[in-house]
Amino acid sequence: MSLHLDHIKAPVAVEMEEFEHKFRASMKTKVLLLDKIMTYIVKRKGKQMRPLFVFLSAGSCGVINESTFRGASLIELLHTATLVHDDVVDDSNYRRGFFSVNALWKNKIAVLVGDFLLSRGMALSLENKDFHLLSIVNTAVQQMSEGELLQMEKARQLDIDEAIYYDIIRQKTASLIASCCAVGASSVAASEEMVARMQLFGEKVGMAFQIKDDLFDFGEDEIGKPLGIDIKEKKMTLPLIYALSKAGWLEKRKIISIVKNESEKPKKVKEVIEFVKKSGGIGYAKDAMNRYYSEALELLKELPDSTYRNSLGELVKFTIERKN
Repeated sequence: MSLHLDHIKAPVAVEMEEFEHKFRASMKTKVLLLDKIMTYIVKRKGKQMRPLFVFLSAGSCGVINESTFRGASLIELLHTATLVHDDVVDDSNYRRGFFSVNALWKNKIAVLVGDFLLSRGMALSLENKDFHLLSIVNTAVQQMSEGELLQMEKARQLDIDEAIYYDIIRQKTASLIASCCAVGASSVAASEEMVARMQLFGEKVGMAFQIKDDLFDFGEDEIGKPLGIDIKEKKMTLPLIYALSKAGWLEKRKIISIVKNESEKPKKVKEVIEFVKKSGGIGYAKDAMNRYYSEALELLKELPDSTYRNSLGELVKFTIERKN
């Protein structure tokens, strides 16, 4: 799997290496405790998909430069801030197999670390007058918060239809990948039209990525996240929304009641999973995912042919075919 990712990274491998150092430098602080936490955060980096989207988008639209590195750092700083805050809110002790900041230190420290990261990101952009980049990323962070809140509001009634579901994932997940691609394009002084196209490309990828994530919940691939976790958390995902829309009144009421009141019972969660599979919800969600996937690839075809563009196509494929 990582071998495949290394192959995708190849056109920007040098830049990604350099980005590591620049990103570390952007987090430097004189406060010892904070510095210690920043070092820890940098250490537990994952697949680094976000910077990869930034650099490949930049290379596809122009010549990678210092502004591209700052754009990638800005996204990482702001996104890491939201993750640190998320872990506090969810009372989560782990993130990607590492202890979360709040587990090792304290909630108050973690919240302040999140605040620090947000302001570092803004400072980095303001010092370099990267207003265009800050504007793109700021919009994404705003949308992510709104999407999360909309999802929480709807989880209470479980009255999510497809249109609301798409709204939620567009804001919660797709806006971040969209901003990576737009920042990449904007950092190389691409035209407004090109930046908008890359933003739309990223959004389509993000939508497909989230639907893929929804499918993991139903055990389509037995690896990855635990089975039925979305159901336990009362999250309405596309396969379930479709299944409920096709169900009779009585069955619908029964399933909603399970999700609302008995979602901590493994046997009941299994019942919901079976109900979704039987109704064709899985196939329906896969079709939707593939639709977004092919729309993203169509947008990519409009870019000039290059190794960057080819890798971007491979990266999209990787996010759709991943096993976790």
